[in-house]
Amino acid sequence: MISWKNLDTLKAYEKLSGLKNHVKLSDAMAGESGAKRVAEYSVPMAGGLTYNYAAKAVDGDVLAALAELAQEAQLTDKFAALYNGEVINTGEKRLVLHQLTRGQLGDDVMADGVNKREFYAAQQKKAADFARKVHAGEITNAKGEKFTTVVQIGIGGSDLGPRAMYLALEQWAKQNGCAKMEARFISNVDPDDAAAVLKSIDVSRSLFVLVSKSGTTLETLTNEAFVKDALKNAGLDASKHMVAVTSETSPLAKSSDYLAAFFMDDFIGGRYSSTSCVGGVVLSLAFGPEVFERFLNGAAEADKLATEPDPMKNAAMLDALIGVYERNVQGWPSTAVLPYSQALSRFPAHLQQLDMESNGKSVNRFGEPVDYATGPVIFGEPGTNGQHSFYQLLHQGTDIVPLQFVGFKKNQAGMDVDIQGSTSQQKLCANVAAQIMAFACGKKDDNPNKAFAGNRPSSIIIGDQLTPEALGALLAHFENKVMFQGFCWNVNSFDQEGVQLGKVLAKRVLAHDTDGALKAYSDLLDI
Repeated sequence: MISWKNLDTLKAYEKLSGLKNHVKLSDAMAGESGAKRVAEYSVPMAGGLTYNYAAKAVDGDVLAALAELAQEAQLTDKFAALYNGEVINTGEKRLVLHQLTRGQLGDDVMADGVNKREFYAAQQKKAADFARKVHAGEITNAKGEKFTTVVQIGIGGSDLGPRAMYLALEQWAKQNGCAKMEARFISNVDPDDAAAVLKSIDVSRSLFVLVSKSGTTLETLTNEAFVKDALKNAGLDASKHMVAVTSETSPLAKSSDYLAAFFMDDFIGGRYSSTSCVGGVVLSLAFGPEVFERFLNGAAEADKLATEPDPMKNAAMLDALIGVYERNVQGWPSTAVLPYSQALSRFPAHLQQLDMESNGKSVNRFGEPVDYATGPVIFGEPGTNGQHSFYQLLHQGTDIVPLQFVGFKKNQAGMDVDIQGSTSQQKLCANVAAQIMAFACGKKDDNPNKAFAGNRPSSIIIGDQLTPEALGALLAHFENKVMFQGFCWNVNSFDQEGVQLGKVLAKRVLAHDTDGALKAYSDLLDI
């Protein structure tokens, strides 16, 4: 029997709270003891990845308390309830089914008389078949020319995840002969965003993918109108250049304005939708359905590993539990995501939405205020760029910020150069190793400006190369980490009411239904 309880009512949390500042990281990571930790504090992940947490401020006592917390919070049972189709999204009274888009765990899930496993599989097959026809020249523009560019029009989860996934595999696809079409993305309602994309492509040979679950998203429909206007001005029939990804009940579903429509539903939140047709259509067009399937396989493998009850064998659960310890016991409010891979340049932005939109809550699943901290602030940039900007605060600032590194032994492009006895990739990896130790151990110096306190915790996810399988595993790892943390905090990680109020007020501004300060700000902006 599952019991939903607040974190601060759990006995294991009380025990964990007594272990604040239990480990001095600078001592633990020094000398041979540090080398032993690096070898031992490691968990295999899906996609050939490894989660190494040696540079986290934990030891056997903390890990034992975290394992007790996982058991008492029933993390494994709650995950099983989610993928077996219980109503986990209590705020909107919905199922949570993004796992079904990349491989069914557990039982078939029936909703509204539909087998959702079969529904998602059918939509993915439809997207794959469409992509193959485009690549084969069976679907062309009016002149019979092949489409060369795909442009996704969406915002939030309809943009951040698919864009991050495309950029992550773009160079890999070119190197491996899988680059079918160039992909571009339009998200911001700022007209400069759409204009910049439209001016950089041949619209006559471009397919536009409009993504809106409801079919009423203001920014997305505005950008659709912007694109349609550009197509019309080019003498093109917009309906021959656009497809929709939407729900079956939206006004877009059966519209003649689109070449095809691919369906999603309310059981998959936008930030969890990269493995649905939201990501599947654009990624299958860009790289081919076979590459997208490999991406799904990596995510499915990670989901399967996340069912393991023992946190020491479950990287997503362990990562989540350590994060709860850092947030609630140590009191550290932020986490930096630092991928040492240019391909992951937009991955921190996606994780920012995934984490902060999911667990940025101050009430529990029952609408009651919680008396403890929940989701952290997430930020990050690729290394080594970040080293020359915000790492200053991370090393010597007054706040301790836990760090999540991601690194790969090989690059994607197959190009490199040897300078001063080492390649670019070796220099990149050397910086990762150096930063982990610099943060953990610091440096004593008589000059306070040159002293580093150390004891700044980090973990690293390491892989051989960023492949489709590795990317899928990486994505699912963080999705499952966020889920497990939401379970610990007893919050609903699958609604996002916090994004709604601003939308409502914006509509009032546009309708000139304003007064007081809202009217004053509207006047300042000449609306």
